[in-house]
Amino acid sequence: QVQLVESGGGLVQAGGSLRLSCAASRIIFEHYVMGWFRQAPGKQRELVARIGSGGNTEYVDSVKGRFTISRDNARNTVYLQMNSLEPEDTAVYYCNGRYTGVEYWGQGTQVTVSS
Repeated sequence: QVQLVESGGGLVQAGGSLRLSCAASRIIFEHYVMGWFRQAPGKQRELVARIGSGGNTEYVDSVKGRFTISRDNARNTVYLQMNSLEPEDTAVYYCNGRYTGVEYWGQGTQVTVSS
């Protein structure tokens, strides 16, 4: 059974940093496009950042310059380094893995940024 397990969420003050991790199992990780999505209360889930199998990255405009996505294929893990956090970043963050039309989701990790 494929698993994506997120960790690293928590409560932080505005301006602070967190690093999220997502460990994948039972997939050929290096083939997958890995992404981080988030969903705030009352809002739709949105893509935050994505990294391709070749390491190319993309970000939603609101996090550019503050968040960095990276991957370690040897550890089957994708990371999201979040700096200069803002209250608007408060959401449940989900890890996503996608390859040839198949995709998997983690269960999510809560990030709360206090003002």
